[in-house]
Amino acid sequence: MSVTAAARSLSSGSVRITEPLNFWAGKRREGQKDNKEPVYEPSTGLVLCHLEPCGAAEVDQAVRAAKSAFGHWSRMSGMERARIMIEAAHMIESRREEIARLEVVNNGKSITEARLDVDSARLCIEYYAGLSSTMAGQHVQLPGGSFAYTRREPLGVCAGIGAWNYPFQIAAWKSAPALACGNSMVFKPSPVTPVTAVMLAEIFTQAGAPDGLLNVVQGGQETGRLLCHHPDVAKVSFTGSVPTGQKIMEMASKGVKPVTLELGGKSPLLIFQDSDLENAVKGALMANFLSQGQVCSNGTRVFVHKDILPEFLREVVARTKAIEIGDPLLESTRMGALVSRPHLSKVLAFVEQAKREGATVLCGGEPYVPSDPKLRGGYYMTPCVLGDCRDEMTCVKEEIFGPVMSVLSFETEEEVLRRANDTTMGLAAGVFTRDVRRAHRVVEQLKAGSCFINNYNVTPVEVPFGGFKMSGIGRENGQVTIEYYSQLKTVFVEMGDVDSLF
Repeated sequence: MSVTAAARSLSSGSVRITEPLNFWAGKRREGQKDNKEPVYEPSTGLVLCHLEPCGAAEVDQAVRAAKSAFGHWSRMSGMERARIMIEAAHMIESRREEIARLEVVNNGKSITEARLDVDSARLCIEYYAGLSSTMAGQHVQLPGGSFAYTRREPLGVCAGIGAWNYPFQIAAWKSAPALACGNSMVFKPSPVTPVTAVMLAEIFTQAGAPDGLLNVVQGGQETGRLLCHHPDVAKVSFTGSVPTGQKIMEMASKGVKPVTLELGGKSPLLIFQDSDLENAVKGALMANFLSQGQVCSNGTRVFVHKDILPEFLREVVARTKAIEIGDPLLESTRMGALVSRPHLSKVLAFVEQAKREGATVLCGGEPYVPSDPKLRGGYYMTPCVLGDCRDEMTCVKEEIFGPVMSVLSFETEEEVLRRANDTTMGLAAGVFTRDVRRAHRVVEQLKAGSCFINNYNVTPVEVPFGGFKMSGIGRENGQVTIEYYSQLKTVFVEMGDVDSLF
């Protein structure tokens, strides 16, 4: 069944995708048929399709296609590139429901969230289309009428390596700034969620981009390794775990290739006693339970001032228990399935370890079996709130990447800042308070790249996103990202005679 036909028949509960998921030189391509891997539908546990990974020959073909497209695309004006990108954005908007439903089937998140992810992808492409014609250098006047100027130029073929929690959105967040700067890209989705990235590549081709501008190669670690080491790849952008990011940085260093790394987090959310409790509770829920808790920036260490802790816990537990779990394609569902059975087992094991270490399970943290027989093989769990947490507990120190909120108590601003920053990661942080001076004072001292005041997990494409410390290098989104997908050339122009020492 084709991807489009699959999207139209999702309600049948028997979706199977048979089209190839690799894409280069403007067409879907087959990979290594001898090494097919099953891809599962998280909501049912059934096989959705089979992934054909790319080996050295396939990766080389994709990179060659990208290199060929780069020659044409990089010579186009910014306005010419922008027109094609805007057309792609319009096509995404017209196919919003189709893309979102396939994202749900492949990832397990709710249809409500998937639609927002597709919107974010479209907005990102529109934003960078607008920036594509603004790339400019600087003129520097020098003595004697001589001068210098700078040119901001594309890098060449960029490699993008995505994660499974936001498959379509991440493909857009990486490709949009790359293409706006005049680069081409070869993108490798997570092998767990391979379905929707190829749709983005097709859309760019249909929008008028040269064949090979955006290519998709499927596979796991070996395919990623081949991309990183390919001599014609000029840059690598990766979203995923810290250990994998370290390996990619090491591989890229062999060719002295720049990297953008958006890695993991164990982010703090600080709730002071003067907070608007209603907003603080809603913020904590948004900081922990979006996409079944599978969000790198989640504020999973929730520090609550001791004076409001009992009231906060009553409210947050009541609302957590009320979260509707089940079929992610239903409008009423607010929590779908986790991405895979091994990952579900891993998250549940973290809850068990937390209990052994002295945490109190205030709600959730158990496998969940929906009443619909079609969903009983799915990867569901009840969202969990852990009380009586201490800084040294595993659930507080390690990234769980699931719907598990760890709540801790604090007394003073100085104390909570010290504890909040006591981590090797620094992707995000948040603070809830009515005191404007405190809010800015605290945010200044939080060691995190993306901070929120009286909200959480808000990621407009106009604003840079990225981390400090081991949470990554570089930024995604915002104007500054242009600098990570381009390089600066300096040109000196002599208007007089050469003043030679020889």
